[in-house]
Amino acid sequence: MSAIRFILNGQVVEPSDCSPNTTLLQFLRSSGRCGTKEGCAEGDCGACSVAMLDPLAPQGATWRAVNSCLIFLPMLHGREVVTVEGLTDLDSLHPAQKELATRMGSQCGYCTPGIVMSLFEACYREDLSESWQVDDQLCGNLCRCTGYQPIREAGRALASTQPDDRFRETLLNSSPPDIRITYQHESQVYLCPGTLQELWDAIDGAPRARLIAGGTDLALLVTKRFEELPELLSLEGVPELRGVRVGTDKWSVGATTLLSDLEAQAAKGLPLIARMLRFFASRQIKNRATLGGNLCNASPIGDMAPVLMAMGAEVILSSRQGDRRVHLDEFFLGYRQTALQAGEILSSVEVPVLGPEWKVGAYKVSKRRELDISAVCAAFALRLDGGGCVAEVRLCYGGMAATTKRAQLTEEALLGQQWTQETVERVLPELSNDFSPIDDQRGSGWFRATLARNLLIGFFLETEGASFQSLPSRPSSTLVLAER
Repeated sequence: MSAIRFILNGQVVEPSDCSPNTTLLQFLRSSGRCGTKEGCAEGDCGACSVAMLDPLAPQGATWRAVNSCLIFLPMLHGREVVTVEGLTDLDSLHPAQKELATRMGSQCGYCTPGIVMSLFEACYREDLSESWQVDDQLCGNLCRCTGYQPIREAGRALASTQPDDRFRETLLNSSPPDIRITYQHESQVYLCPGTLQELWDAIDGAPRARLIAGGTDLALLVTKRFEELPELLSLEGVPELRGVRVGTDKWSVGATTLLSDLEAQAAKGLPLIARMLRFFASRQIKNRATLGGNLCNASPIGDMAPVLMAMGAEVILSSRQGDRRVHLDEFFLGYRQTALQAGEILSSVEVPVLGPEWKVGAYKVSKRRELDISAVCAAFALRLDGGGCVAEVRLCYGGMAATTKRAQLTEEALLGQQWTQETVERVLPELSNDFSPIDDQRGSGWFRATLARNLLIGFFLETEGASFQSLPSRPSSTLVLAER
C-alpha cells in the first residue's frame, strides 16, 4: 500500500495513520496550521480556502483556490498545496495580502485567510479582465464585517497583477503529477488508478466503492452527515476522462473536466453553458467539481442537466465491455437514479453545437444570485422553420419534479405554432400538466409553478430582443399573475 505524499508550503509531508475520509482542513488544523478556518464544512463560506497547483489546466499550469473542507487527504497525493502560512516567509507581503490590508478589507479576521487565498489565485489568472470575473473569483468567500466593497477593490487591483515571485516560478517549472495511489487505513481504502484498464480492474475488485472525482458533493456525507465512506475509487488519475475536444458540430467533454475549465472554454463556443456556469457555484467549487459528477449525482436541482438536455446532449457510458450512448433526457430514471449499470462509468458528454437558427436561453433562480442551490432551473432551445413556426423545441426544467425533465406536453403544444407571445401564453397551462412541483424550504409548489411559466415568457421576450435582466422588476401584465 502506498503512502500519501504531497508538498505543503514548499515542504514534503507524508501523513500517516489517518483515515482516507480525513479532510485537508482537518489535517491542517490538527497539525497546528490553524490559519485555515472552518466555517460551514460544506464549501459555502470560503474560510477554509487554500491554493492547489494544477499543471494540467488547459491554459497552462495554474494555482486554483479550493475548499480544503471538501478534499480528502489521499486526493492530494502527488500534488502541491499552499495555505496562508505559506505566504509568511516572503520578504514582503504577497500582493494579495498587501492589497487587502491597504484597502482595509479585514476586521475580525476570521474570513481573511480564505479571502487572501482566493485573491492569491487571482494573481496568477490571465482571464480577469472583466468586473464580473472578479466578482466570480470572490463570490465563494463570505465576510460579515467589512462588507464587500474594499474586498472587491482589492480583487480589481489584483486583476492586472502578474507578480514575479516564487509561486510564479513554481508554475513555470511544474510538471504533470503522478497522483496514482492505493491507500488503506484499517478497513478503509482509497484507490486512484492511472489508466482505464486499471480502473476496470479496480471496479471489479471493489464493486461497492463510491466513485469520486472532485468530491464537492460526496464529501458532504462525511463533513455534514458524519458518515463513513469505507471504499473510495477516484477517477482523477485517468487522463482520458479529462478535457474538452472541440468539433465543428459537437464538443466532447470528459467526465472529470473541471467546471472552471469548461466555463472558460465554453465562453468561446458554447455560450449557453458558460452562462449557466457563471452562477453555478463559487470559484472554489468549480475548481474541483466535474461535469460527470454533477450529472451522476442525479439531483433534480442539478444546474447543468437542464442546459445540456436542452442542447440535445448525449452521455457516453463506458465499461470494460465498451461504450454505449444515452440521450441525456433518458439518463435520469428517478430521484437520484440513473441509467448507469454495474461496472459502468459516465466517461464523457457529447454536446451538439447549435447554429444561429436556434433560439436558446438558460435561467437559474435561487435566493442568492451566486453560490446557492436553485429553486427552479430552466433551459430552452427552439428552432423555427422558414415560416416562423416552431419546428423543434426542448423545454427543460430542474426543481419541478423528481428528476430534471422536459415539459413534453408544452413542447407538443408549441410545435407547428407561430412563435409569438400569444402562442406562448396560450400553451402556459400545459406546464401544469407537465409538472406538479412540491413545497420545500426553497419555495412552494405555487411559487415554482408560477416561476416556470414566467421563465418561459421571459425566454420569449429575450429571443425577441429584450434583455432578460431588463425585464420589469415588478409583476406586469406580461408576466403570469397566478393566485394562491
